[in-house]
Amino acid sequence: MRKTITIAAAMLTASAIPALSEGDVAKGEAVFKRCSACHAIGEGAKNRVGPQLNGILGRAAGGAPDYNYSGAMKKAGEDGLVWTPEELRDFLSAPKKKIPGNKMALAGISKPEDLDNLIAYIESAASKPAE
Repeated sequence: MRKTITIAAAMLTASAIPALSEGDVAKGEAVFKRCSACHAIGEGAKNRVGPQLNGILGRAAGGAPDYNYSGAMKKAGEDGLVWTPEELRDFLSAPKKKIPGNKMALAGISKPEDLDNLIAYIESAASKPAE
């Protein structure tokens, strides 16, 4: 019985861990260089023109502490938008279309492989603590 419970617990734990995107993390880091003028991610990241991105996955839109978001981004979070890899992909492909009135300057990332790689990089780097 104990063995069955241990196996069941292990299976539940494994299913609760989100899978990393299918992109290439190293290539995603290169794509992120376009973002780094406004955003920081990883150990020691701080807000810049845009918010730092640590902990973005699972966070409500407009929810990074100590950052002055646009009203549109705050409203998106209040309306229930939570950043998942899929929501990030949708937003990063066309930020002004996804959240009209947000202040992000990026027109969008059009290449699906760049989005896959960027999301993989964000997933890997966003778990590092901010200062």
